[in-house]
Amino acid sequence: MDVANLGALDLTALAVEGAKWLAIADGVLVVLTVLAFVLGWGIRFRLVGVASFTAVLVAGLFALSLGLFERTTVPGAVRYALVYDSGAARATIAVPLELKDDREALTATLQQAASDLFSPGRLGPQRELTVQARALEHGANGASKTVYLGQIRRSLTVREDANAQIELF
Repeated sequence: MDVANLGALDLTALAVEGAKWLAIADGVLVVLTVLAFVLGWGIRFRLVGVASFTAVLVAGLFALSLGLFERTTVPGAVRYALVYDSGAARATIAVPLELKDDREALTATLQQAASDLFSPGRLGPQRELTVQARALEHGANGASKTVYLGQIRRSLTVREDANAQIELF
């Protein structure tokens, strides 16, 4: 592996690469520890501690690599606020009212929210997540009205769902 390319790796690949090199170092330490016991070196018990601690680091770094996910960014998406999340199959986001006229930005924002809210641990009988986008329209008398702009339905079993159904109102 080229050290100059470390910046190009994502965090998961970097953690796996680090775990690999730590495992190699731990193997060398284990061999050195066995050699220390055979030859009766005075540092043999210290080497047991160092080798054991390095094994714990390998296990921790490898476990960390299993849990890291890179956040996807959808071009053209605007900031949104999560208004409601059932923790199951429904969520609602608040977006600016100007997105009512900008269908591309609304579509990108719905895709971004669906990606951000994806979790295989969500519950639902349909195994499908529905994210609705809404905005507040302020009336002349000071009252606000909720306007639903669109929704997206995506799978809860597939991380990158190419068959997400987007419906704009």
